[in-house]
Amino acid sequence: MRDLPVTGTARFPEARPTLAVAELLRAGMVGLVVMLGALPVLSMDPVGLAVAVIAYGAGFARIARIMRRTYPHQRVGAGNLVTLSRAALVAALLGAVTGGQAAGWAVAIVAAIGLALDGIDGWLARRAGLVSDFGARFDLEVDAALAFVLALHVLSGTAVGAEVLVLGSLRYLFVAAGRVAPWLRGDLPFSQRRRVICVVQIAALIFLVTPLAGDDLAIWTARLASAALVWSFAVDVAYLWRVRA
Repeated sequence: MRDLPVTGTARFPEARPTLAVAELLRAGMVGLVVMLGALPVLSMDPVGLAVAVIAYGAGFARIARIMRRTYPHQRVGAGNLVTLSRAALVAALLGAVTGGQAAGWAVAIVAAIGLALDGIDGWLARRAGLVSDFGARFDLEVDAALAFVLALHVLSGTAVGAEVLVLGSLRYLFVAAGRVAPWLRGDLPFSQRRRVICVVQIAALIFLVTPLAGDDLAIWTARLASAALVWSFAVDVAYLWRVRA
């Protein structure tokens, strides 16, 4: 997880396109292999398989376009490859929930791998000297997408109700609110609190998709994690209100 705040709406500066198309295509193939490798673990029907492939393809096309426009380095780098692999796992999980497999151990294992990889992409980028605003934003968006897809799994495959969507959609609501209230698009200082709450958010969702969470425990876990996330966003909203122009 990189240092860009989970609740922020960071903008990256324009950079002269330096990435070769072949470099991007090689990166795309790495992500595709990761996604295809996750599919045997996740049982899904042909519709789910199609959703996974389309989601990854559409996501990679957008990522490649943004990288060509804003990424300042000539190599994709191992850090971005790890983040792209995490995005591929999210696409596979989306295919599973739309293709007949909601929640369960297989979903938890794939999601846990995605969460574990979140701890090394930033380190790899820093070690290689390939840190960028793009990489930080990419990492943030994959975190948000993973949380949203896991929330869909919890909603579809457990006793937890629609309240779990708070854990999956609050960042998107925050971004949408920023389009109406521009002061919400202000810069936020780095906060360890956001990093911890993000890990708690995704870890709670992973726990909720496992059979370990009985109905009552699952409901209270979802409520407590949602409360922590709402509090974190509220702290940032209050800060942005105080420093608004």
